[in-house]
Amino acid sequence: MGNVKEANRPRRAPRAGGAAIRTNAILAGMNIPFLDSWRKRHGPAHGVALSGEADRDPEGLAGLLSECELLRAHAQSAGVALDDAPSSLEELDQLQPRWRDDPELLPWLGNDAGLYLGTVIVRTVTGAGWRIWPNGQPVVRLANGREIDVVEAGQAWAADGAPELSQLYAELSEH
Repeated sequence: MGNVKEANRPRRAPRAGGAAIRTNAILAGMNIPFLDSWRKRHGPAHGVALSGEADRDPEGLAGLLSECELLRAHAQSAGVALDDAPSSLEELDQLQPRWRDDPELLPWLGNDAGLYLGTVIVRTVTGAGWRIWPNGQPVVRLANGREIDVVEAGQAWAADGAPELSQLYAELSEH
């Protein structure tokens, strides 16, 4: 019989190019001779699944990136409603970080936390919008042209609790 923790864990693939990035990072760390030879001939892999999508359908992209199913499920089980408002970031910062005990869950939750932070920024900060880097990584571009790798920020928050999502939002919303 399986572990109850494993059986109850939501299963889903990461969104918005995160899978390509994680897969490349995982494969790069493995010692697989034929892959090393292939990489030397072809160079690094680049995700292109969403590049250009921000220009063609910004609302559709924003909807896709806002799903954050794993984070929403964790928040809901802790009694926190994620309504895409800045105040919900403060509530997330107050959650007990039980996910840090699970090395498999940590990067997935961090990915969702970053996408959720980006969703709140895009929906509440004037002139902010999603942009997809050529490698498939979603970032938030502010009105002043600054691009924020929100997934990286979410990963740091999930792993260490810093920077706090609400603090990062406050800093970014001022500019």
